[in-house]
Amino acid sequence: MTFADGGQRELILRVATRLFAALGYDATSISQIAEAAGLDVATITQQTGSKRELYLAVMDWVHEMELASLRKATEGAPVTSPEQAAALVRRIIDQYLDLCVTHPEVPALWMHRWLSDASDVTELERRYSQPIRELVKSALAPAMASGYIDPGVDMEYLLWSTLWCVNGFSQSGVLDEHGNRRYMDDPEVLRRFRAHLHRTIHRTVTFPGASP
Repeated sequence: MTFADGGQRELILRVATRLFAALGYDATSISQIAEAAGLDVATITQQTGSKRELYLAVMDWVHEMELASLRKATEGAPVTSPEQAAALVRRIIDQYLDLCVTHPEVPALWMHRWLSDASDVTELERRYSQPIRELVKSALAPAMASGYIDPGVDMEYLLWSTLWCVNGFSQSGVLDEHGNRRYMDDPEVLRRFRAHLHRTIHRTVTFPGASP
């Protein structure tokens, strides 16, 4: 995790991110953050403001990380064939999946929100989901215009389905044949999930002539 700030503020943001991801916003107090950071409550509020303001700073960081990851996958990517369109979709999937592997706090924070955590902070979905949707839709527009993507595909729901799958898998893992729960920090589990997600999205989009 990299924040622009240094010193105490960066420490507070790091600790708050970890606790919000583990416990949720509602179950985390400023005093818990202060104790985990080795600081007093007065220092926390002086550096970052209220718990709500601290939470907003953490979610801003998450959003910027997600946007940067998607831009890396989409910028400068030509789409002049079904194969290039399929490769672009795979890059978008892989960038978000790899982000969640490297920063599991990202899907954890969103999963808490999906379970009505921080329900009084209502503006985040509207503020953050629209730029991501527009970025992905804009990147895939040439593929749709060229007929490389089935025009019957609901791209907005396809994007949400991908987020649901990746975020849910990152938090719940999968049960193996022995009943043991395994997560995406297991390389073989991650490999199988990635391959499954690629194939699922590929068959939904139905790229003509492109192999999954």
